[in-house]
Amino acid sequence: MSSPMKQITDHYRSAIGGEMKKINVPEWDMDIYCRKTYPFKDEARVVELQSKGKTVEALVESLIIKALNKDGKRIFVDLDKTSLMHEADPAVITKVASAINNFEARVDLETLAKE
Repeated sequence: MSSPMKQITDHYRSAIGGEMKKINVPEWDMDIYCRKTYPFKDEARVVELQSKGKTVEALVESLIIKALNKDGKRIFVDLDKTSLMHEADPAVITKVASAINNFEARVDLETLAKE
């Protein structure tokens, strides 16, 4: 019988290393990929901003942390935050960040549809 921590870490490794979801962003003429889950330390950055009422910054932070290329590497760097906050279409950022942050809900709906 395996320990609870082994089961927990095995599940996490499976989720973080699993298939990535592609999000087509025609406004930016690019595809963005995302994973089902992210390290809790990354999620904490987003949650901290949300708890301070900084919803817009939280969306941008989420995009910076979670938007990946097809090789699983981050598209944006932390220094892109200012440009994304002031020089990008808020509707597109909201759409992409929402798609990324709702990935697990989409996966569950897709699974239910197959059953």
